[in-house]
Amino acid sequence: MKIYIDGQMLDEKDAKISVFDHGLLYGDGVFEGIRFYSGRIFRLEQHLVRLYESARAIALTIPMTIEEMAEATLKTVAANGLRDGYIRLLVTRGVGTLGLDPDRCPKASVIIIAATIALYPRERYEQGLTLITCATRRPTPASLSPRVKSLNYLNNIMAKIEAKQAGCEEAVMLNEQGYVAECTGDNIFVVKGGKVTTPPTYSGALDGITRHAVMELMAKLGIECREEVMTRHEIYTADEVFLTGTAAEVIAGVSLDRRDIGTGKPGPITLRLVEEFTKMANSEGAPVPY
Repeated sequence: MKIYIDGQMLDEKDAKISVFDHGLLYGDGVFEGIRFYSGRIFRLEQHLVRLYESARAIALTIPMTIEEMAEATLKTVAANGLRDGYIRLLVTRGVGTLGLDPDRCPKASVIIIAATIALYPRERYEQGLTLITCATRRPTPASLSPRVKSLNYLNNIMAKIEAKQAGCEEAVMLNEQGYVAECTGDNIFVVKGGKVTTPPTYSGALDGITRHAVMELMAKLGIECREEVMTRHEIYTADEVFLTGTAAEVIAGVSLDRRDIGTGKPGPITLRLVEEFTKMANSEGAPVPY
């Protein structure tokens, strides 16, 4: 495997970072997870715009232009000879001395990894995910905007641990007011009476790239979709629920807190969106220069 670090393409065994990197020491940095299908990187531009916005929000200067970042990302995928897979693009605050002060780090560091990924087993896409409501809440926008994809994902990891310990694959996370925010790494959508709703970003949801892509698909298919504040009641009483995310793509949620959602199986709108998203993902994107 070839990994890009600060302008160099390195073998995996040689791809190392300093123990004084503030991304490691303090989770100080931002990242993007990006998918590529059939030799094309899906929504690369949108991902990079979000990366640079996240960096700007935390006063982190990325030491290359967005065009240079796009080129480096394409070259990393090409160097690994992959046609389908997942990119993890990280920008850390960089190497510095001990202490929280970001000024101790003279230059940010860029790391790009291209590999394969399978977030859930194939049978979960056929049968759907079981969900719980976790006790871990999403941070309030007053502490950190949910629109910033920071390197500190401990909040999400704690929620994932709760789900795993309960024997479930995913957890629904609430905000401090008790409204639905998102799942541990995915946005959530509820289907009721043929109409779809999803929590707004101000409820604690990430402004997901796949979320937007699926909302575009619904508009083309004539499926009404609204952003609305919701509680667990809307999930409990839904006809269908599905999750979206770069790694997860589109996948059904079939129960919450041991209550079946709808029939307890992936519903027709969810299955249609899975099919249409697969077509979209395999037909558009930035071509990789192999």
